[in-house]
Amino acid sequence: MDQRLSGASYVFSYHITIVNRSTHTVQLLRRHWFITDGLFGEREVEGEGVIGQQPKLKPGEKFEYESWCPLSGDYGTMNGFFTFCEVQSRDEFEVDVPAMVLLPKFALN
Repeated sequence: MDQRLSGASYVFSYHITIVNRSTHTVQLLRRHWFITDGLFGEREVEGEGVIGQQPKLKPGEKFEYESWCPLSGDYGTMNGFFTFCEVQSRDEFEVDVPAMVLLPKFALN
């Protein structure tokens, strides 16, 4: 069993689409998430790339991925940022990811 599931009663999937709208080739280096687990508190998750990848995106290209977030409670939120670099200059910059609400389908009815 994946250690991230230890103590989790709910697992939420999410889909991210990243589009390079700049005029430069960029590379995703890191992710940083702030996760609120209902009444169970907050935690931070950070790491290299996403789903084991650090994709390079030319101008106009997009990258999509799906992942998941385990929670102890039946609702939560998740927001954060990605750290990218401009490939040629190696200058780093952050791109905010707005909050996503994590709710089970039965709670939406």
